[in-house]
Amino acid sequence: MMDISQKIKMIEMETGKLSPVQKILLGTDGSVTNLLEVVTGNAVTINTRIQKVIPADATIATELEIKKGDCVNYRVVEIKNQNSPEVLIYAVSYTPIDRLSLDIRQDLMQADIPIGRILKEHHLETRREITDAYVRAADPNLSEVFNIFKQETLLSRQYRIFHQDKPLISIQETFPYNRFLDEKRILIEAPSRLHLGLLDMHGDLGRVDGGIGITLQDPKTLLEVRMHPTVEVRGDDPGSVAVVRNVATSLLHRLGIDNGANITIRSSYSRHVGLGSGTSLALSTAYALCRLYDRNIPIRDLSGTVGRGGTSGIGTAAFELGGFIIDGGHSFGKTGEKNTFSPSSACQGIHPAPVTVHHKFPENWNILVVIPSVPPGANGSEEQDIFNRHCPVPLSEVREICHEVLMRMLPAVADNDIEQFGKSVNSLQTLGFKKVELALQPDYYPGLLEEMRLSGAVGAGMSSFGPALYAISDTGMNDTIQASQKYLDQYRGGEIILTSARNYGASFRNA
Repeated sequence: MMDISQKIKMIEMETGKLSPVQKILLGTDGSVTNLLEVVTGNAVTINTRIQKVIPADATIATELEIKKGDCVNYRVVEIKNQNSPEVLIYAVSYTPIDRLSLDIRQDLMQADIPIGRILKEHHLETRREITDAYVRAADPNLSEVFNIFKQETLLSRQYRIFHQDKPLISIQETFPYNRFLDEKRILIEAPSRLHLGLLDMHGDLGRVDGGIGITLQDPKTLLEVRMHPTVEVRGDDPGSVAVVRNVATSLLHRLGIDNGANITIRSSYSRHVGLGSGTSLALSTAYALCRLYDRNIPIRDLSGTVGRGGTSGIGTAAFELGGFIIDGGHSFGKTGEKNTFSPSSACQGIHPAPVTVHHKFPENWNILVVIPSVPPGANGSEEQDIFNRHCPVPLSEVREICHEVLMRMLPAVADNDIEQFGKSVNSLQTLGFKKVELALQPDYYPGLLEEMRLSGAVGAGMSSFGPALYAISDTGMNDTIQASQKYLDQYRGGEIILTSARNYGASFRNA
């Protein structure tokens, strides 16, 4: 028999500390519904989502010690607090039809009654055997059921109920890690973004930079933050952990908060690939800490505090607003905010550029993100050196970029005209600083972009310094996915993500 105490210790190594109630829910060999009523102080109710008889597959047949193909009752229920719409437990059960008496079968298949209560009312002598307990990530279905973020951590357990030494029911019960806690926690989900290009890297009008961006549904950043005496950060990627730790330590010191925070990176994405991971991580950390310690600081101020947005305001605006964004850059010259051409990493203390255009981006347009397996995009001193060598860009190209964006790209977004938007994206790849960024990439990049267009995308380009590329279409992108994968396989491979625009910024909730 499985050692549930040892299993819970293993779960805590992965998730962090569990509350006593969570441990009991995972380890009890009694009725969960009774426990929930004691914990919540209210009666619980059952909402049956699925109820049908199905043939047992090989896994269920083994679990229930029956033959493959035997009839089993498949039941999916939500266990809720009677006084709240909140789902406490999501349970999936399988019961061999032939092992049920007619009256038990009727209760199980026709009424919203907890299984424990059914067994008690029919005076069945049973025992429970826990077979597994584990961590899983919330898929879209369970994210909706529990009203939580996708990829949020869930706790599950699997057990069997025996009657007369035969398995009567196999049950899987699942609940969010952030239910039944004994301390305040903040969860924050923040989007990634595409950076389509910089508007003016010439500066003759007294302003530089100016960015164009689209907020993405995927990939995302998901952080969980709770109070702790010191700053502790958990996560799989050492670079992301370092970013979060540095931001948390610095911000807490600036705010004069003597306490620390325990921060778990539940989900993140690759850094220095052109999707804004650094800004997403930094702002998520700062904003969550402000929520945790009841400090009200505007997001743009937080962005400057954590050293983001010194060149482009797109990442900050994507975090705050979502959608399609254009920012107005920074004043430039001896008395301006900036007096040199420089990336955000070299612009500490400069606030993000003001948002001059914010518009919903068509959510029915598919966006394909392709990240070739090449070294990360330019950053740090390498990035600064590129700015020094290639700026200012020709004024004629700056004027062409601004004409392109003002008179084709913007109207295309407003009119839902994907053909014109795609043409504008394609044009921007040949102009200004974007032309410079693309010229620094591996020599197969132009061919990959062209392959994406030929396979059905109306527009394709590179995000920021890359290596992430993107393609846009309002039809299915299977052909573009296949063409991109085939192209990547000829070189070093890579990652492909099919997503769409996100017309809202970061989301948070207390747990």
